[in-house]
Amino acid sequence: MNRASVSTAGADKDWWIYRGTGTVAEKLDRLAAHSPPWRAFKGEPDPRYAAPGITGAAWEETHRRGAGYVPDEAEKDIVNTALYLRRPLLVTGKPGVGKSTLAHSIAADLQLGPVLHWPVTSRSTLRDGLYQYDAIGRLHDANLRHLDAATAPQSPPPSVPVRQSTYHPPPAAAPAPRPRSGSIAPYLRLGPLGTALLPQARPRVLLVDEIDKSDIDLPGDLLTVFEEGSFEIAELARIAARNPRVRIGTHDDPEPQVQIERGRVQCLAFPVVVLTSNGERDFPPPFLRRCIRLHLEPPGQEKLTQIVRQRLALDENTDDTPYRDLIEDFLVRRVEGDLATDQLLNAVQLRLSGAWSGEGERAKFLDTVLQRLTGPSA
Repeated sequence: MNRASVSTAGADKDWWIYRGTGTVAEKLDRLAAHSPPWRAFKGEPDPRYAAPGITGAAWEETHRRGAGYVPDEAEKDIVNTALYLRRPLLVTGKPGVGKSTLAHSIAADLQLGPVLHWPVTSRSTLRDGLYQYDAIGRLHDANLRHLDAATAPQSPPPSVPVRQSTYHPPPAAAPAPRPRSGSIAPYLRLGPLGTALLPQARPRVLLVDEIDKSDIDLPGDLLTVFEEGSFEIAELARIAARNPRVRIGTHDDPEPQVQIERGRVQCLAFPVVVLTSNGERDFPPPFLRRCIRLHLEPPGQEKLTQIVRQRLALDENTDDTPYRDLIEDFLVRRVEGDLATDQLLNAVQLRLSGAWSGEGERAKFLDTVLQRLTGPSA
């Protein structure tokens, strides 16, 4: 398995796209020009649909998380390999080493919009990632429509004179419109994986978080989708003969936005898929064969110093004396039990804020903010 180096030194390589040289447009043009023939996809974009860009709260969160990531040279090599080959990136490592943040770093560096996040649990299925169909909601609305029809007031017979009144009550508020009978669109919404596979000129970044927690069948179920870059929405395929084009919502927005033709989604630019694993299980060889693997080791002192500076927006020339001892304490404690990098960031933030500054509080302070995740005190 590939392991990232602890060294952050080294000049940018001319073949790099992620963290490479040139403008974002130049890097994406280079990526598009070097697609493997066996990984070329032919989806047709919907001209009326546009994926979220580099504005809004979701993008600001992606950019904030990604901007503070410090990749090693080996990490950049492996990430760029996955980009060129259009293969999922399987990132392993202990909790807190930055596996999920790497996905945000790729999206921020290449300006690919907000990260699509699929947190996996033991109950997750392939369809959860592809799309959701609210069959119960559809049945509920159908029942309400029948009830409305049965209780609607009847107009008086034409032969009965209606006495005119001088009083005109204000019009009642119109009830919220319910979806038309027979329209399935309001009850369908693409999931994070389904949204990532929409045909677009630029790829989206999809984070499949903690796939090692999934049911044993999920990695195998993903193989066909990753190979073909497409999937079928069965509920739309069944009505394709009478209604071949249906506009539905996406993971970004539940409102009907994108047109699905004959129930099939086919990508154009294969998404940047980052799968994370804490190493709690092994994966089948066919799944591993289709992934580019990256193992993240816990960062050393040099890299931790860079992470602290970037995440806390400290100038490169800022004296690190106020928190240098915290980094040393962090490394010592990590030998006896796992610690996450964000625990160190919490400690530094408290130190710079003047918290826990009383005499004799140092040991209690460290025990509070640097509690080991494993080991004697976990």
